[in-house]
Amino acid sequence: MAWGPGRHGAGENIFTYYADPHGCIVENSVQMAHIDNDAVYLAVVKACLGHRKLTIFGVCVFLGLSVSAIPLLKSGFLPASDDAQTKVTLTLQPGSTIEQTDAVTRQAAGIIAKLSDVTRVFSSVGTASSGGGLESSTTNDVTSATLVVDLTPIGDRDRKQSEIENAIRQALAVLPGVRVEVGSGGNGTTLEITLASDDSNVLDQAGSALEEQLRTLKGIGAVTSSASLQAPEIQIVPDFTRAAALGVTSESISEAVRVATNGDYSSSMAKLNLPQRQVSIRVRLDPGNRTTLDDIANLRVSGTNGSVDLGSIAEIGIGGSPSEINRIDRSRNITLSVELNGRILGDVNREAQELLALKNLPQGVHLVEQGELQRSSELFESFGIAMAIGVFCIYAVLVLLFHDFLQPLTILMALPLSLGGALLPLIVTGTSFSMPAVIGLLMLMGVVTKNSILLVEYAIMSRRGGMSRFDALVDACHKRARPIIMTTIAMGCGMLPVALSLTGGDGSFRQPMAIVVIGGLLTSTFLSLLVIPVIFTFIDDFLELLKRPFRGRQAKETQPMPAEAG
Repeated sequence: MAWGPGRHGAGENIFTYYADPHGCIVENSVQMAHIDNDAVYLAVVKACLGHRKLTIFGVCVFLGLSVSAIPLLKSGFLPASDDAQTKVTLTLQPGSTIEQTDAVTRQAAGIIAKLSDVTRVFSSVGTASSGGGLESSTTNDVTSATLVVDLTPIGDRDRKQSEIENAIRQALAVLPGVRVEVGSGGNGTTLEITLASDDSNVLDQAGSALEEQLRTLKGIGAVTSSASLQAPEIQIVPDFTRAAALGVTSESISEAVRVATNGDYSSSMAKLNLPQRQVSIRVRLDPGNRTTLDDIANLRVSGTNGSVDLGSIAEIGIGGSPSEINRIDRSRNITLSVELNGRILGDVNREAQELLALKNLPQGVHLVEQGELQRSSELFESFGIAMAIGVFCIYAVLVLLFHDFLQPLTILMALPLSLGGALLPLIVTGTSFSMPAVIGLLMLMGVVTKNSILLVEYAIMSRRGGMSRFDALVDACHKRARPIIMTTIAMGCGMLPVALSLTGGDGSFRQPMAIVVIGGLLTSTFLSLLVIPVIFTFIDDFLELLKRPFRGRQAKETQPMPAEAG
């Protein structure tokens, strides 16, 4: 078996020969395939140049469809991450003891440890965790407990983290009287809706109604409110008329109750002397003598006419009040947190905005934009500004390179051609348009512009060399198509593993960026190779129209070639 020699020609690749199984020498047909492909492509280019108006109409239809698809996009700030770890927060009824909280926590940890894809469970009793990432915080609370759940690494399990969290949520539903929150509270996991008002009663009613309706949304997790549960307390309401008649002041009443319950740390009182220091002594009523309302009612309160029973000058009873009060801009507020449970933030928010409790807020109650919704709106606003600045900078550089103010517009026309290709894959895959996708669009601007520069720059240089406009454009398409396509294929193949999440670990942040870049490159490359030459001719015609008044009557008007007839 022998190999034949290669032969070279101007503008041709090396031809190779190989032996077939029967010993016959067959010429490789790769070069012929290239020639056929070039001929087909150039024929399409000539057809587009010959039907310019029809080509532009098709582009306008494509852009219209791209813009009309924008409402179909799912939006969010950041995609939910899968870091093989989640958090469970348990909250018992106010008044629960640390022993009760510990018992419930042990029961919950045992339930979670039996679930599949759970490797370890760490618990902390007496602490309440909120938020995620840089916004996380921990407070001491004997009625709360936090469990950190380690999961099987992402490559060793079939279920998503959101599915495991939903399984944990369902398993812990057997705990009676316990508020369960599952999730790390990071980006893309929670929808926060904040209501504010100066009237606490109206605010509580509006918050309760909205919380009840939010629970009807399909596919979500737990719905929790920042409005603290009513903590039991002893309420003492003085009868000021009776107290004044007996010479008892409100300060005397509060002093008697404080000393009996919390105790007194007065500096004038005796101290316990130890060898190296003194210890303050707290004086208060024995716990056995203050366990009932009658014990409190029998407290003696000093007055100008002698001491009297507290029960004779005040009404004493059991009531409830919030353990904490939250304010925004001096107004009381309630924040309702909805666990997305794997759903997209924008979808859940749109459904929430249609709830009657949110559409018909009582007078004096208003919606405050906070959390990821606020950051998402700020992101898209900043993205618009960044995109405008980027386009202007590209245009300024192109003006300096081409010494022309209009021809750079030909290159910039490739930017909207990538829009449909960037958005369609997001819609098809159900990926949200979030910060990574925005970064992908900004990256796409540079690559798409570079491809157009290769085409337009070669056409301009060919015209300066004496070619007609039509021949220069066809020659530019012939000579520059292959480098442009090779660049697109190389970049697309390089980002394909990222788009398919084959890079290992959690690729939730990088995946939308790769999807946008690949989709935008494909459509912009395909359309640019056909549409940019047509746009070049329109702008060139406009330039000729501007130059006519300055040429004089003897100047010959440039006639469009027959193949470029509109």
